[in-house]
Amino acid sequence: MSDLGSDRLLITDAFALEDVPAEQSDSPRIVDTPVASAAGSELGFWQIEPGEVTDVEADEVFLVLAGAGTVSFSDGSKIDLSPGVLVRLHEGDETTWVIEQTLRKLYVAS
Repeated sequence: MSDLGSDRLLITDAFALEDVPAEQSDSPRIVDTPVASAAGSELGFWQIEPGEVTDVEADEVFLVLAGAGTVSFSDGSKIDLSPGVLVRLHEGDETTWVIEQTLRKLYVAS
């Protein structure tokens, strides 16, 4: 979180967030940077380097800011990810992320 003396200005340059401490260190490297929380939801940035990972999702909406890849679901559906794509994940979704270019997203999770 940013200590900017105000609870309104959270970050001055979200696109400059690169070398933030990793919450988890996997292969591919994943960086999760929570920024704020309110009313039981968390807002943050998430970045993943090229590679493939599987996950079980939380309830989340995210906007892809940069990068490219796909997220596939256990029901066989797939979403191509690129800047501007807005996605809803449901709690319990089983996903496989195949990342071609380092992907960064802005998320709201509950």
